[in-house]
Amino acid sequence: MIQGIGASTGIAIGKAFVLPNWEWDLPEQKIDVGDLAREFDRLYEGIRTSKVEIEQMKDELREVVGAEESYIFDAHLAILDDPVFMNEIQGIIQRQYKAAEVAVKEAIDHFVTMFDLLDDEYMKERALDIKDVGNRLLKHLLGAPEITLPSDTQPFILIAKELSPSQLAHLNPHHVLGIATLAGSMTSHSSIMARALGVPLVIGIESKLEEPIQTGDMLIIDGGPGIVHIDPEQALIDYYTGKQILQREKKQQLKGIIGFKPVTQDGKEMELSANISSLKELDVALSSGANGVGLFRTEFLYMDRSRLPREDEQFEVYRTVAEKLYPKPLIIRTLDIGGDKQLDYFELPAEDNPFLGYRAIRICLDRTDLFKTQLRAILRAGERGNVKIMYPLISSVDEVRAANRLLQECKDELRAEGATFADDIQVGIMIELPAAVVIADMLAEEVDFFSIGTNDLIQFTLAVDRMNEQISHLYEPYHPSVLRMIKLTVEAAKRHGIHVGVCGELAGDVKALPIWLALDVDELSMSAHSILPVKERLLSLRQQDSRDNFDRILGCRTSAEIHELLKLKTSEEQLAEDFPDVFNNS
Repeated sequence: MIQGIGASTGIAIGKAFVLPNWEWDLPEQKIDVGDLAREFDRLYEGIRTSKVEIEQMKDELREVVGAEESYIFDAHLAILDDPVFMNEIQGIIQRQYKAAEVAVKEAIDHFVTMFDLLDDEYMKERALDIKDVGNRLLKHLLGAPEITLPSDTQPFILIAKELSPSQLAHLNPHHVLGIATLAGSMTSHSSIMARALGVPLVIGIESKLEEPIQTGDMLIIDGGPGIVHIDPEQALIDYYTGKQILQREKKQQLKGIIGFKPVTQDGKEMELSANISSLKELDVALSSGANGVGLFRTEFLYMDRSRLPREDEQFEVYRTVAEKLYPKPLIIRTLDIGGDKQLDYFELPAEDNPFLGYRAIRICLDRTDLFKTQLRAILRAGERGNVKIMYPLISSVDEVRAANRLLQECKDELRAEGATFADDIQVGIMIELPAAVVIADMLAEEVDFFSIGTNDLIQFTLAVDRMNEQISHLYEPYHPSVLRMIKLTVEAAKRHGIHVGVCGELAGDVKALPIWLALDVDELSMSAHSILPVKERLLSLRQQDSRDNFDRILGCRTSAEIHELLKLKTSEEQLAEDFPDVFNNS
């Protein structure tokens, strides 16, 4: 068994097709000064052809994965227009008298090496984009054919060193059962697209392989836990086939409760909302019966483009979501960049600890022009739906008051301009820092609602970077200290009569549901695919039973004890009982 990182859920069983590395070994090719004009013409023609191809891919993909995910290719188009990248190529041609393809190859190598040396996951991913675009340009300059996938209709599991968005765009989801890559990250463009296409994906397996996977090897990949099995025995294939069948049956069964109210057997109703980043995700959320959107991540509006989005651009997106949801609520989180989320055109300072540095509300309060543009757009959209504003990474009352002063300035400006907007818009904050938990009673007097961001709260409470393989096992959502942090927050909200929700990954964990019921949380906001499983369990529980058991949970001294109290017997565990030898060996 190979343990990688699960980047897109689902199970695939089939034979491997190993994608050859797209590498070019070009000889030093000098040109005469009289050939400079011809080389520049070849370069410009290659750029034009590459742009046409990328635009075609973008158009073809829009119908499959939605407009937002297809905008990934805007970043590729921007690279071909980037003056720094192009000046590098032109300079090599003009000053070193090298052929256009040699200059392109050297420029690619220069930028990819430079970005790979940076201790920044986002920049490493952008290096892959540059390599993708550069190789496309090289292909046209060399007249080289595309690397082709198997031409028969036999589905396969694709294995690659790394997979670029361009390569993924050409894949037929009906032929590709799943994908495993040697490198990659959860936030790469390819991972985003794989999730949108519904293709199981496991990444980061290179260091775990004792020998390379070969085309034709029988594989099983499980994109949830990130597991790859090579040449599995028939019993293991039977186990995962059973698991596949269970997943399909469960998915079909859950459709029957879409219209049910999310209420316990003793009458506690819980709002089950969706976390979204795009309009496409909104459609999925609504089809899953979401009560609203508890977290609209606005970062996608700012990413993979060459400039900040204008007010009207943002307004149109917010308005569309608000109108589609109405009268259901839409909570829009203001810009949360920094840390692991960078913008190509917005230079952030190099920091030793970016997660503890210049990010989220700290940037917005510093760059008030950027912040007010977004606030104005949200206020205007609020007049068209049930919209609320949420500030991220709040650590003090001062930050809330400063943000609200800017919000008031925006209202005054819009009123003076005669624009319509939501004057009574509700304002809330994310509770994701231990500092915010400790002063939650003070913060509750300043805002209309709390939303507990469990991902960062766990990370900061335990001082654990969950992407660090050496210590990721210490990232424990059910740590007693984390549950006590959450309890303090909810109790502060309840004392001051404000709405309290949860919007981190823990909100979508069915095992945690008795905790939220015991604390009387008002709302859980999660990825759309988690809504129906959570609702199914909610319908089977009684709030009073959860309350009766909660003191036992709080009395636990270890995470293991809490897990044992909350333990569920899932259909997959039942399957494990049917295949005990397979399960124990897998």
